[in-house]
Amino acid sequence: MPHDPSPASGVGGTPTRAESGGDAPRRTPFDWIDEQAQARRRSGLVRTLRPRPAESTLLDLASNDYLGLSRHPEVTAAAAAAARRWGAGATGSRLVTGSTELHAELESELAAFCGFEAALVLSSGYAANLAAVTALTDRGSLIVSDAGNHASLIDGCRLSRAGTAVVPHADPDAVAKCLDGFGGRALVVTDSVFSVDGDAAPLPDLAAACRAHGAALLVDDAHGLGVLGDGGRGALHAAGLAGAPDMVATVTLSKSLGSQGGAVLGPSQVIDHLVNTARTFIFDTGLAPAAVGGALASLRLLAREPERAVRARTVAATLHRELSAAGLSAVRPDAAVVSVRAPSPEAAVRWAADCRSAGLVVGCFRPPSVPDGISRLRLTARADLTARQVDGALRTLIATAPPV
Repeated sequence: MPHDPSPASGVGGTPTRAESGGDAPRRTPFDWIDEQAQARRRSGLVRTLRPRPAESTLLDLASNDYLGLSRHPEVTAAAAAAARRWGAGATGSRLVTGSTELHAELESELAAFCGFEAALVLSSGYAANLAAVTALTDRGSLIVSDAGNHASLIDGCRLSRAGTAVVPHADPDAVAKCLDGFGGRALVVTDSVFSVDGDAAPLPDLAAACRAHGAALLVDDAHGLGVLGDGGRGALHAAGLAGAPDMVATVTLSKSLGSQGGAVLGPSQVIDHLVNTARTFIFDTGLAPAAVGGALASLRLLAREPERAVRARTVAATLHRELSAAGLSAVRPDAAVVSVRAPSPEAAVRWAADCRSAGLVVGCFRPPSVPDGISRLRLTARADLTARQVDGALRTLIATAPPV
């Protein structure tokens, strides 16, 4: 039945100003946003942007610059040189004008460094995960996803239109049970290092479960590249799985490599398939040349200085050991992320604010960013931190810790 409001009524039956007395506040289609904002304020879950200056006296334990390369002179010089030679932007999608010789160079060296046959660079790690998950599945596929996976993997599962089974965190037996009896195309997806608590996935056991059922394994190695494996070659390299024909990895260029962008690593047939089918590759502008140049310089620097990966892990282990000794609830790190739990969202926010006032920047994770509902500070160990900086950070964290 067609909608035909009377002349005396607002669209959709909403009262006009005359009907509502003339002085009532006008309703808009976005009033629900104000209601949700009030609910966030009541729950202590408001998030705000805090632009940082180019130079700061604060000690950074919040960024993902694990190897301290984002400001390394070689990296910034390479980024600037790439912009001067290739331009400020890629000028188009990778399939039109957005692929430069520099992109191909990075893909070749990244694949070789990590032990894979081929690589494909995208504009972000988020885009890389969406590309890999959606291009490797379809409506008749089964995706088995760890409950602790990053939002980009979760969104990839949703966009794929495949059947998705969410299994308990780091549980290979649960993965195997989901795969039992399924005869179609199956893909198991997991982070290598989970971004909230910094714990590592049991990759050898997951690989065994996949191979017993003919499934492929997709690993988001965003927090493993540059930290885990021989010389920082990643979690799959450490597990002896890199380059296997049933393994695919995604990585970011914005963490250990200190730049921006993402990549998918895997067999050549997989990469060729993504070039032809992955929407976040086909329809997105290519990664800017400056980011490509910076990432390539970082990769080469890491290859020359593999001790950076060891140092990042050492700093993380020191933070965990000393915080635990002080009675704080710190999760043992498997890479460079150290999670310290707080008694409430409000306590976590106050703790982070007190740290900042004392000169220390830390991450603050609260619901809904954390699937278990536990608020915590998230610390990132950096390879370029000195012993004095680590000691100072520990003193601040312990002195400002809220009562349990």
